[in-house]
Amino acid sequence: MKKLISLTGAMMAVLVSFSVYAQDIPETITVTSSVFEHHGMVPVENSAYGDNTSIDLAWSNLPEGTVQLALICDDPEVVTIGMMENPFVHWVVYNIPASASGLPAGMAADAEIMGDGLDGAINGHNGLNRPGYFGPRPPDNGHLHAYHFRVYAIDADLGLEPGLNKDQLLEAIDGHVLATGMLMGHYQHTE
Repeated sequence: MKKLISLTGAMMAVLVSFSVYAQDIPETITVTSSVFEHHGMVPVENSAYGDNTSIDLAWSNLPEGTVQLALICDDPEVVTIGMMENPFVHWVVYNIPASASGLPAGMAADAEIMGDGLDGAINGHNGLNRPGYFGPRPPDNGHLHAYHFRVYAIDADLGLEPGLNKDQLLEAIDGHVLATGMLMGHYQHTE
């Protein structure tokens, strides 16, 4: 029975992810960071091998009608190379006010975010089931991993509660996403 529940949950996660991505959602938001360019290397201090400090992010070109924003950072490479069945989730942030122009570096891992124009924003649960940022930490095999920092423009204040993970967030914002944008960083670790 436990396997069936697990399988059903995994199938729901795939369907929800597919539903959010299957919509004709424009990818028009520009997402940048001061620490690496798109397709650049995430610095070691922003990895779990270093200081595990969250990167700064900035975004622009939000569509008209944006009320809130959300961010999901995951590593889909773990699926491609057969390490995991689903992308590993490194960061989930939601209820970000549309007036915010980005996230500062070194954000606290507290569930509720205060200051920097982010009051009301929430650090959701990462792949370790903890709130906040968890930096790249691929195995020591030297394989290059990709980290997708995807921003979602949302058309309503959904009043989402603390504690959501990636799949729960995608389900909650389904049908409310106006546009997305992504910054991709890479990281590899060798002994």
